[in-house]
Formats: sequence, C-alpha cells, structure tokens
Amino acid sequence: MKVRRISRSVTVAVCQIRCVDSDVEGNIARITKAVEEAAAEGAQMAAFPETVFIGWVNTAAHKLAEPIPGKFSDIVCRLAKKHNIMISIGLTEKADGGIYDSMIVVGADGGILLKHRKINTMPELMTPPYLQGKKEDLSAVDTPLGRIGAMICADSFIDEHHEIMRSLRPDILLIPYGWAADKSEWPGHGKKLEETVSRIARNVGVPVVGPNLLGGITCGPWKGKTYEGHSVVADSSGAILALGKGNEEQVLIVDVPLSSRAEKK
Repeated sequence: MKVRRISRSVTVAVCQIRCVDSDVEGNIARITKAVEEAAAEGAQMAAFPETVFIGWVNTAAHKLAEPIPGKFSDIVCRLAKKHNIMISIGLTEKADGGIYDSMIVVGADGGILLKHRKINTMPELMTPPYLQGKKEDLSAVDTPLGRIGAMICADSFIDEHHEIMRSLRPDILLIPYGWAADKSEWPGHGKKLEETVSRIARNVGVPVVGPNLLGGITCGPWKGKTYEGHSVVADSSGAILALGKGNEEQVLIVDVPLSSRAEKK
C-alpha cells in the first residue's frame, strides 16, 4: 500500500475593514464591498475580523445584537450565496441572558457551517460583560475547502486552546481579531500580533488566518485605543505568508497552503 501526500491550497481574501461602533448600516456597506472585491479577485474564502457589525466592547451591542440565525447572519449567508464564496466573520450574538462575541463560517451555498462563541472574553472591559463560551465547544468542520477550525482573538492566547485545536486536526485555523492598543503603541503592536499568530500556527501545526480591524474603541476602560490593521497570515511552520497594511482598509488576497493529509492507495 502506497501513501501519497496531498498538497492543497485555498485562496483567502483577508478583509481588513474599518468598523465604526454602532454604525450598523455603514459597517454592512463595508462588509458588502469587501465581499464583492474578494469574489472579483477570485478568492474562495473571505475572512473578516471580530465583531464587525457593531464593534467590540461596545455597550450598545446589548441593544443592537441579533440572534444567530438572525438579521446579521442572514446578510452574510446571502452574500456568500450571491458571490459563491465562503465567509468567516465575527459578529455579536444575542442570546438568552445577554450577548456573545461570536463568529460564523458560512459556505458558498449560504449555509452556516460552524459557529464559535468566544471563551476568553476579558469581562473587565465590558459592562455587562459578554457571555462566555466553553472550551469544550471548540470545533472544526469539514468543508469543500478543507477542514476549518475557529477561535476568536483572546481565545488564541491560551495554550490549552491550542492543544484542543491541534487534537481536532483542522487544515486551516481562522481567528478574527480586534487587536487594539494605545495609538502610541502602533505600529509596534502589529508586530506583536505577527508574533502571536506565528506562535499559534507552530503550536497547532496548521496555517492561521488572522484578520484585524481598523477603527477605535469608544466605550469602557479601553476607550481611545485603536485597531490599526496589520492582519497576519502564517503557514503551518509559523512563517509569515502575508501582512496587512498599517491603518489602511485592504482586501489582501493570499494563497494559503493547507496542512497536508495522507491518502492510502
């Protein structure tokens, strides 16, 4: 019996867009434009940052959030189907008892393939805080583009989450970020994101796509901190494949080699 290694890749559009707190219609317009550009450039997947409909640690999210399925996820599903493209996106989910910082992966047919709720929610930054997801619910899903795993921003800071994800054997890991710091800390803070994504890729042993926001935090203890892009894509060894521009909206097209699998013949 021979074992043949299968090498595959997926063309990902890293959608580094501006999110304005509570500007739902404006944020939807920016999401729509980025998906249209990604599809026009031949991407198979469009990957967006964290909480792009409403804004991260935005207290107004308690009024503006929608359930999943619901208004925001339905918009994503329609965009995916219209443009025949998979979409990964962070959004705020209304649920019994509060809201979750969530993400979904939507197939090119418009169906939701995966939903993840953020586990490491940093509750000191939001009042009332986001509800907390469970580490036991970390998951990966088989799709036509490969097996996809998902975490959100600060989830990726925890080594135990890396170990769980590694055991799930994804081909690619999607991590939407809301990577923020004081204005004076940029562009150096972007280098820290680069180092973080590289380390996760090495630990899990898969390529990682880490799109980051543009914009600023308008509420709570981190009011005034900014997101300034520097989205990161790393291969399974942790080598950097692509970097987003600093403080500039961008749809970055990257051919990402997936983790190889063995096929017996």
